[in-house]
Amino acid sequence: MRLLAEVFNGPAFAIGITIGLYWISLHVHSRFPWANPLVTASMVLVLLLYLLHISYAHYRTGGQVFSWLLGPATVALGVPMYKQGVKLKGSLRRLLVVVLAGSVVGMVTAGLVAWMFGASHEVIMSTLPKSVTTPIAIQVSENLHGNPAITAAMVLISGLLGSIVGPSVLRMSRIQHDHAIGAAIGTSSHALGTASLLSHSEVQGSVSSLAMAMAGVITSILAMLLSWFWH
Repeated sequence: MRLLAEVFNGPAFAIGITIGLYWISLHVHSRFPWANPLVTASMVLVLLLYLLHISYAHYRTGGQVFSWLLGPATVALGVPMYKQGVKLKGSLRRLLVVVLAGSVVGMVTAGLVAWMFGASHEVIMSTLPKSVTTPIAIQVSENLHGNPAITAAMVLISGLLGSIVGPSVLRMSRIQHDHAIGAAIGTSSHALGTASLLSHSEVQGSVSSLAMAMAGVITSILAMLLSWFWH
């Protein structure tokens, strides 16, 4: 039993079970499109850790490998953007305006909703960078004296919602242009939304990658200005 406990609490088990569950979830998603692989894998993983009495601290010894890979994975999204670069050249100004508007609206609505529900100043600041990729969002949250853990959870939720229901909401709104879809998803749902678009359209994914990068820069600048104004 002691040997088994050491195996379960080791980094190799954390890495193996995470990859295995996600692989299974991808196959489930291919048969049931509504079953998002990230949600499915995460739910089963949490349940498994609970049943095996494995603490998050022990899981993180191997799970942090995937956190480190977030950086290269995000940079890799620039490949399709580079391929479509020439086609996107004429749309950069319009895209910048759209992303700027989307970033401002995203930050304002997130903070406003948190304030309306009586959230503390720390929680409100933690929600502001919810729409940008995790590394940027956490840094912005720290600069605003928010809680990085809350920010990470908000980033995950916004990414999942954008990747699952975002395209459907845009279709219901009769928004069909590839650039418009890419700009909306990239601005509001960062890497998770962008990855979901890439599986269907390289053009949408490319625009989303560019919008995601712009949103990260714009949100960082807005947060810096807010920090100066607040203090």
